[in-house]
Amino acid sequence: MSILQKKTKEFESIKTLRSAPLAEQRAAGYADTLREILQQPQTWQGTAEHIAQPAAREPFARALQPRPTHIVLTGSGSSMYIGESLAPTLQAELGISTQAIAAGTLLTHLRGTLPPGPGLLVSFARSGDSPESCGVVSRILEEASDWRHLVITCNAQGKLATLYRDEPRVDVVVLDERTNDRSLVMTSSFSNLLLAGTGLLQAGQGAIPATALPSLVEAVQQVFDHHGEAIAGMARRDFDAAVYLGSGGGIGIAREAALKMLEMTGGKVITLAETFLGLRHGPMSSVHPKTLIVAFLSSDPVVRGYEADLLRELSRKQLGLARLIVGEGIPADLVGVDDVAIDLRGVAGHGEVPTLLAEVVAGQLLAFFRCLHLGDKPDTPSQGVLTRVVEDFAIHGAG
Repeated sequence: MSILQKKTKEFESIKTLRSAPLAEQRAAGYADTLREILQQPQTWQGTAEHIAQPAAREPFARALQPRPTHIVLTGSGSSMYIGESLAPTLQAELGISTQAIAAGTLLTHLRGTLPPGPGLLVSFARSGDSPESCGVVSRILEEASDWRHLVITCNAQGKLATLYRDEPRVDVVVLDERTNDRSLVMTSSFSNLLLAGTGLLQAGQGAIPATALPSLVEAVQQVFDHHGEAIAGMARRDFDAAVYLGSGGGIGIAREAALKMLEMTGGKVITLAETFLGLRHGPMSSVHPKTLIVAFLSSDPVVRGYEADLLRELSRKQLGLARLIVGEGIPADLVGVDDVAIDLRGVAGHGEVPTLLAEVVAGQLLAFFRCLHLGDKPDTPSQGVLTRVVEDFAIHGAG
């Protein structure tokens, strides 16, 4: 019996999916996405080692010389959410004003959004071939000469990596080719680009010390080995909407996880990403009996207090179908009988970024299993609507 003929319930097993012949995986449309989700712990180790090498540290060091007054993190879609996830850590550690601005916003409203220089623009990109990626860099090079540029990409052959080779204001960091996801949806490319962005800290040595990597890898492997079936079971629940909650850099992870669900279900599951505190100000009205709640908890105990209060309020009001709660040391009273809690043991003590990397994996798996449950193909969702790289469009002159 092929994997396509098996009952949906069997999709709950990562082991079953992974052990199927490659031809069957491709026919079912999940071969690339599953491989790219599962390879993340290994590729993180490679990325951390890469950005710690002396030659790889040089672009990060040059990017901060002279010291910028502002850092802008940019990208499109998932690449934009990398910036939202990383900005609080960079600002706290570097003491430099740091914000994430979408490449499309910079392209259409540069004068009203780009802070005064001297500044550093960090462009995150899987392929580096999206039209707005080079459009933004080229325009800022022309109109804001006191800005330096750092490109972090997964594609050595992409336009962002090749077009500016003779431009001294642009440095490029290219990650291992394995991170250049083949699936339409970004998974390992997202997390590795996020990790690589920490190379701006400590002269390129990164925000995750070598001693923290084993804990992070072990925690994520535990998600694969011991929580996969529970996540798959939740993906089969009767919901048509999902609300994703995060705080600080976690809002970037919430938006990325929400996008994964939206993309992989072709909009069959409507998603909303919001901060825990922001949910009370109107968006809570959208939490109905068929809404799944996904809560990415902060590793900061003060922030966690606000998050726990919000989840308890949702319980009192009996809002939502069920919850997927991800974080370390989850209080027992936050977890109801219909909920799934994923405890990321040993991760929280190493700063925000390791927690974010582990949390996004849980969000990826939830969307992956929901896609399979609905009979769709994670590698190529929304065929005819979405493409792996956004199609070319006209870049118009400045207004």
